[in-house]
Amino acid sequence: MNDLFLLIIEIVGTVAFAISGIRLAAAKSFDWFGAYMVGLATAIGGGTVRDLLLGATPFWMLNGWYLGVTGLSLLTVILLKRYLVKLDQTMFIFDTVGLALFVVIGIQKSLIYGFPMWVAIFMGTTTGALGGVLRDIFINEEPLIFRKDIYGTACIAGGLVYWGISLASDSVILEQSACGITVIALRILAVKYNWSIPILHNYYSPENDNKQP
Repeated sequence: MNDLFLLIIEIVGTVAFAISGIRLAAAKSFDWFGAYMVGLATAIGGGTVRDLLLGATPFWMLNGWYLGVTGLSLLTVILLKRYLVKLDQTMFIFDTVGLALFVVIGIQKSLIYGFPMWVAIFMGTTTGALGGVLRDIFINEEPLIFRKDIYGTACIAGGLVYWGISLASDSVILEQSACGITVIALRILAVKYNWSIPILHNYYSPENDNKQP
């Protein structure tokens, strides 16, 4: 039952991330193949790196569903492009849902492979955030995780909530749900109230090199 639940949320997360990537590729006027590759990288990039670090076969190589689901996501954007491409909030919604689901998947899979919770949180963050990094690189944008937005931080917070609940409860569903809700809530609240991480300012000035001691 738990394996089926993980498969379901992984497919839903794949759709969410694929659509977010394809939507941005469409905004950059990519062709269908280019958009598919951006969506695929967004959907499987983080999970691929996670599996390689865990010593597992990348998940999409064991199940062709993920490649097919990305194709269906492309078809969805093509058919509904009039609505999806023009909606500024569309990418945010799909990206946030995908982020939350993939953090849960990354944490749970790491625990299944016997790694401690701190590793699981790192892997959950990698699973959730790295696909977005690849997406942004492919479309020539500064990766969202490196900006002041609450993105990677939301992944870590969700992992900590997962950890805290696991210490007080044996309900895996509760742990996963609380983790996902935390990630989504933080992302939404950050946008609504303009929360951000402080910027690391550069205090270096080339003029200082020309000054004599």
